[in-house]
Amino acid sequence: MSKLLSKALQWHCQFFTLVSYLQSPFLLLVRLYWGWQLAQSGWGKLHHLSNVGEYFATLGLPMPAQMAVFIACVEFFGGIFLALGLASRITGLVLTVNLTMAYVIGDREALFSIFSDPDKFAAAAPFAFLVVSLIVLIFGGGRISADTVMVSLFGSTQLKQANTAPT
Repeated sequence: MSKLLSKALQWHCQFFTLVSYLQSPFLLLVRLYWGWQLAQSGWGKLHHLSNVGEYFATLGLPMPAQMAVFIACVEFFGGIFLALGLASRITGLVLTVNLTMAYVIGDREALFSIFSDPDKFAAAAPFAFLVVSLIVLIFGGGRISADTVMVSLFGSTQLKQANTAPT
């Protein structure tokens, strides 16, 4: 029995060692796809600022025109930074706050249905972007990112440690 358990443990370790090599390519694909989508959303808002401002006014936001410019820029530049993996965790934090507020202010009904009707919560527009932002905030940009290049060129040991997700 001990030999069988030892062999199973060895296979388990080998399998997850191989799977761990997929972490950075996976983060790259997630960042590229959702960063591009977010940048496109921001670009669309930048080109329709009056409509976005009017929508924000209906939500009761202060200074809706200025808020529309700010949110459009956060989405556009945040999407680009996300796709590149540049300042990944800071970008993830800013986008997480932005998208959480999108739920709180713009889709409160979906937010409050998180436990009673999870499908409604997951179907809301900010959901996928929020999940991706949280993934990048928690795991960083991965080894295939502008962060890694910047750290290898200019970074200190502390920055290298901060950029590398623990395994």
